[in-house]
Amino acid sequence: MTVSRGRSVVPSPGRLGLLQNDARERLGTLGWTGVDEVELLWSLSRAADADLALAALIRMRDADPDGWSEIDRHVRTDKHFRGRLFAVLGGSDALGDHLAAEPGVWRLLLADELPDAAAVRTSLLEAVDAEPVEDGAVEPGDLLYRAGLTGPNAVAALRRAYRDQVLILAAHDLAATVEDEPVLYLPEVGGRLSDLADAALTAALAVAITTVLDDKPLEGQIAVIAMGKCGARELNYVSDVDVVFVAEPADSVSARIAGEMMSIGSSAFFDVDAGLRPEGKRGVLTRTLESHITYYRRWAKTWEFQALLKARAMTGSMTLGAEYIAATSPMVWDASERDDFVPEVQAMRRRVEELIPAEEKSRNIKLGGGGLRDVEFAVQLLQMVHGRVDPDLHVQSTVDALAALTDGGYIGRDDGANFSASYQFLRLLEHRLQLQRLQRTHLLPEPSDKAGLRWLARAAHVRPQGDKDARQVLNEELRKQRGRVRQLHQKLFYRPLLESVARLDKGALRLSDESAKRQLAVLGWSFPDRALAHIRALGSAAGRSGQIQLLILPGLLEHISQTPDPDAGLLNYRRLCDEVVGVDWFLRLLRDDGVVAERLMHVLGTSEYIADLLMRSPDVIQLYSSGATGPKLTEVDSADVVKGLVASTMRAADLDRAVAVARSHRRAELARIASADLLGLMSVREVCRALSTVWAAVLGASLDKVIATTLVPGEPLPAKIAVIGMGRLGGGELGYGSDADVMFVCEASAGVAEETAMRWAQSVADQVRQMLGTPSADPPLEVDVGLRPEGKNGPIVRTLASYESYYRQWALPWEVQALLRAHTVAGDPDLGLRFLHMIDATRYPEGGVSSDAVKEIRRIKARIDSERLPRGADPATHTKLGRGGLADVEWTVQLTQLRYAHKHPELHNTSTLETLDAIGELGLLTQEQVEMLMDAWLTATKARNALVLVRGKPVDQLPGPGRMLRSVAYAAGWPQDQAQEFLEHYMRVTRRAKAVVVEVFES
Repeated sequence: MTVSRGRSVVPSPGRLGLLQNDARERLGTLGWTGVDEVELLWSLSRAADADLALAALIRMRDADPDGWSEIDRHVRTDKHFRGRLFAVLGGSDALGDHLAAEPGVWRLLLADELPDAAAVRTSLLEAVDAEPVEDGAVEPGDLLYRAGLTGPNAVAALRRAYRDQVLILAAHDLAATVEDEPVLYLPEVGGRLSDLADAALTAALAVAITTVLDDKPLEGQIAVIAMGKCGARELNYVSDVDVVFVAEPADSVSARIAGEMMSIGSSAFFDVDAGLRPEGKRGVLTRTLESHITYYRRWAKTWEFQALLKARAMTGSMTLGAEYIAATSPMVWDASERDDFVPEVQAMRRRVEELIPAEEKSRNIKLGGGGLRDVEFAVQLLQMVHGRVDPDLHVQSTVDALAALTDGGYIGRDDGANFSASYQFLRLLEHRLQLQRLQRTHLLPEPSDKAGLRWLARAAHVRPQGDKDARQVLNEELRKQRGRVRQLHQKLFYRPLLESVARLDKGALRLSDESAKRQLAVLGWSFPDRALAHIRALGSAAGRSGQIQLLILPGLLEHISQTPDPDAGLLNYRRLCDEVVGVDWFLRLLRDDGVVAERLMHVLGTSEYIADLLMRSPDVIQLYSSGATGPKLTEVDSADVVKGLVASTMRAADLDRAVAVARSHRRAELARIASADLLGLMSVREVCRALSTVWAAVLGASLDKVIATTLVPGEPLPAKIAVIGMGRLGGGELGYGSDADVMFVCEASAGVAEETAMRWAQSVADQVRQMLGTPSADPPLEVDVGLRPEGKNGPIVRTLASYESYYRQWALPWEVQALLRAHTVAGDPDLGLRFLHMIDATRYPEGGVSSDAVKEIRRIKARIDSERLPRGADPATHTKLGRGGLADVEWTVQLTQLRYAHKHPELHNTSTLETLDAIGELGLLTQEQVEMLMDAWLTATKARNALVLVRGKPVDQLPGPGRMLRSVAYAAGWPQDQAQEFLEHYMRVTRRAKAVVVEVFES
């Protein structure tokens, strides 16, 4: 208020938060422009939307001109009434419409006290002239009535009566934003809304009984059980009300009454949903108590027990309802002992995150990150874990449950208080959003909607602070509260464990070992006693390391719990910490970079292969962070890795040291590639190419080092040596479990006898194979020369002329086929190139491969299909030799090359995938056939690589359903709860590819 010459001046519309253009005219219409109305106008300005409130007031005056003087008098003289009226008109467009449409309803806001549950029920029952049922098996305390009004008139009467009660509650709820009125906190508002829902459905049941029975007696019993938020007495202003019906007998009459009640309630009040009943929407609407009990004992899923946690007898036969609660409640607390509890809980957590569209995640305060569902789900899970032995946790509302968990020591005192405050703040915003138009919504206004955000802030009683307006304060508070809730799982589940084992506060309540183990078990640990020992060891580390561990372990454990094998993940983390004792950067990096922590735990809980590599190459973990252009794991240039590997190997003092250096570089590169693969940062093609590059580099560096150590300084090189990669190495498509198939070719230097050159080259090749094949803890470096001429009976090294003579005279069809993937990978590049040109005449012969050779290849393929598959292997899921697996696709591509490469130079390619591309472009197979073969090759390679990552050793057979399949599916990029879908997808893709293979081989 401003003062001029000692007189009060009416504030301008702008200062009142009103639009300038027509506000004075509208205020004049109401007669509110004088000095006497200054206090009144300032109250109006405090409404969430003063313009909305003013427009509603004018509509009320226009709807009831005769009654306006009475409203005006009360507004001027009763600040309590004024606060309730202005607040509800500025906070709810829908309730403003109700006040304008129903003259005289405004008088409900004159009462300073809210009606109790009994009064609310009476008002709803009186709306349909309901009287208590006096026949049948009615017990004292039952809420069974017969309505005197039915049909559309009953629905209209109930709708008005229900809206009246919502108006009364909302006005008292919002009043504190306008005047100095008592604040209604969330538990009271939710409780009163639940009482209103109880009353509404009691009246709806009364109408249903009359509609179905008319004047016939009610011979049976029917109870309505509230579920969900209504059951927990924490209902929203606009929400579905979940119910379950129990009837004795459960016949057609009880089903008709239940159906009528739902129809009437959904028409008059809110959606009444019975989808939580046994068998869901497919199940019968009413069941006897015994039928309910039988279902829950035999067939109910974990989520159904979670739903029962909030069950409450609501209306109807309260005696039967109480019997239902008494019978089902114990089952809730035994659910955590079920075998499928952990995987089902984990699946539910993932489904919660998937329910919300990506574009709404930041605005959805229910399902988005750091939203209401995060709190509710975590609290319910902790209740189910510990409620089996602690009856103090047998409470229903989220706020009460948080308090009980805190009192019981399952949640830290500060954490419990903070999360309760965050939850209530978010629920307050949810209530305000729903009140605006009385519509079910959980979406915040768009960030660009400044007016909408300003309204929400004011409706939630958020006020400006310093130089920030209410909208800015709201945004800041939202970030703070949702950020705090986002850490809910790790805080609630893991911080108490650390407080228990580390004894941070001797006066604090702590979980017992049994409670801690029970909590770990339900979060996915198969051996909670071992996990607790690991946590104790990590949390009690001496000095600064122990302090950092206590800080970061809650987050790390949360990430590990989301992996397929939390037990292995935690063990791997402890082993890794033991390996890096004294390494300053390690724990600091996990503390300061959440991305690194999350990625590392993902790896440690999924892949034994990578975990073992990281134990000896921990520096790779520094690449888990993100750089300026993306993940550092993919910023490494393979060419730089090769240069470093070769240079370090050549600097080594001797062969032993050289092989150690080569292994070290290879180990780090394998850890980098596998980590990027598992984290979804590299494609299958990129992984295979990178693995082939590092293998070729090791071979090349080893060959160069052996040659250097065998030469006497000053003496000439006895011979040139080239290493020819075969199989997947030659094609640049190695997997983690692949050997290096090679052939050695040599050529005597000028003036050196061929016998001398051969002897020297043989010695070099033997040393290379020996030094690389030395047993170690790293993945094996097997150099396989089995594809050389004459196989195991032939010499390891041949001259170029010897190879040429052999292939010209003696090459068998399978040897010709093997040459299709021959490519120089190490040694003298000129000699290697001449070797490739020499074998072109054999692998790409003029006129194409002979029909006899094709027949022989078919025969060999048939023999492999029938004999090579390991005993007991499943041909449908063997990634290498199974139906439509790697061998099938590769043989099909190679047969096509043998037939057509002499005509099409585009087929002169050692890569299966690149050759498939060429086959499609040339039209030798249809594009659909090419895509089927390529999809199968990529799928099988991804699965085979995932097997090695999980098992830590070469494996070709996919496992059956169970934890191992979940791990392999997860490593292949599938959610754990879609392991069966992963397997079915694999078999579907390879089955289609097999049809193409058969067609090509039979053509």
